[in-house]
Amino acid sequence: MIIQSFFLLHFLLLPLQAQDMWKAGVARAVITPCENMWMAGFSFRDKPAEGTLLDLWAKALALEDARGNRTLLITTDILGFSRDLSLSICNRLIKEYNLERKNIILSSSHTHSGPVINSNLSHVYPPFDEHQKKQSEEYRHFIEEQIITVSGRAINNLAPACLSSGVGVARFAVNRRVNGWNNEVIYKPNMGGPSDHAVQVIKVSGPDDQPIAVIFGYACHATSLRNYKWSGDYPGFAQIEIEKAYPGFTAMFFASFGADQNAFPREGIPQAIQYGKELAIAVENVMEEPMKVLTSSIQTSYEEIELELSPPPTVEELEEVLEEEDGWHKRWAEIMKEKMASGDEFPVSYPYYPVQSWQLGEQTLVVLGGEVVVDYSFILREIMGNDLMLMAYANDVMTYIPSERVLKEGGYEGEESMWVYGHHGTWVPGIEKKIVNEVVRQVKLVRNGVFKY
Repeated sequence: MIIQSFFLLHFLLLPLQAQDMWKAGVARAVITPCENMWMAGFSFRDKPAEGTLLDLWAKALALEDARGNRTLLITTDILGFSRDLSLSICNRLIKEYNLERKNIILSSSHTHSGPVINSNLSHVYPPFDEHQKKQSEEYRHFIEEQIITVSGRAINNLAPACLSSGVGVARFAVNRRVNGWNNEVIYKPNMGGPSDHAVQVIKVSGPDDQPIAVIFGYACHATSLRNYKWSGDYPGFAQIEIEKAYPGFTAMFFASFGADQNAFPREGIPQAIQYGKELAIAVENVMEEPMKVLTSSIQTSYEEIELELSPPPTVEELEEVLEEEDGWHKRWAEIMKEKMASGDEFPVSYPYYPVQSWQLGEQTLVVLGGEVVVDYSFILREIMGNDLMLMAYANDVMTYIPSERVLKEGGYEGEESMWVYGHHGTWVPGIEKKIVNEVVRQVKLVRNGVFKY
């Protein structure tokens, strides 16, 4: 009778052990351009890249839960994915690997030391000649092929794994907006301004605790370097430091809600190395302490919502810009005038803004497109709990995403950035509520309708 009870208990425990087990696979590929082409992100650059400081990487993490649900997270050292590139990649992943759109995340570190890939921020660069256009188009196809390849390798590498999550702290991010006289926005370090210093960490390890991957995020622009060499900026140095400290780990960085945050002080290789080390130490500290073990369960959601745009400027307003401004402001006004002259219709909205949510066991991950300002961190965590993980610059980087406060104050994040990204107008009031409402709807869905504080 005792022997029978033992075997019955053993039989009952086996399914429970299987339910607690994840499968994970990781792969990576170098995506550093093979030739010196134009660099993305800054308007002051007046020549192509001049070599490599750090290789750029595309990394893929495939996850599968106990029920066979499968997700794919891609992290990249690029400025951002445009909608057309994102669609092309996701459609191929869906077809080739039998994935659902809601189960794919395309994340960018937003390094300003990577190549120009697509039309994003095209207004800040000088007009490209045919050779430069060809370089950009060829690189676009190259990075797509690399992402498809590493995704397949990660899926093929799926093996038993454990997931755990935790949060650390790094304090080099500083708000860059200061309200001056007459409510004018001044750009300088605002030590008392809102910042999110959370270092968000998910560790993936094998059943015997052998290293597989660590995913970590931080809310700060990757703009420590302003030179002419390819690099992942401070996130690139952070990933290198983690992989040195934990041989076998693939370190994967994602950018959080830091569109109005800069590292301070910045502009220099020593500073970029320092911030990379600070971030790596924060991640290592989290991994050395007890972390929250995540049950093997995946729930996901994805939706594209419509955000309204203001009307285009008048011809008189454009003429004023042409007379008073230079550089990218002038190029934007010229393009807008050309569109008006040719009878182009200006859209009244952007109907493709991506909002995505993943529930990995007990850990919620909210994923937004665009350059999201830090206010959304505080708003969403107040509603859904401080352990919420937040990723921006994912799936589609179409421009900045201001809160109502930032939209009202204006400045680069609330107004001018729309022109940099080629839009004719700004977002209209109500953007914050629309985004927050969709996030809340999705998180209720993936958490099965329950908020756990």
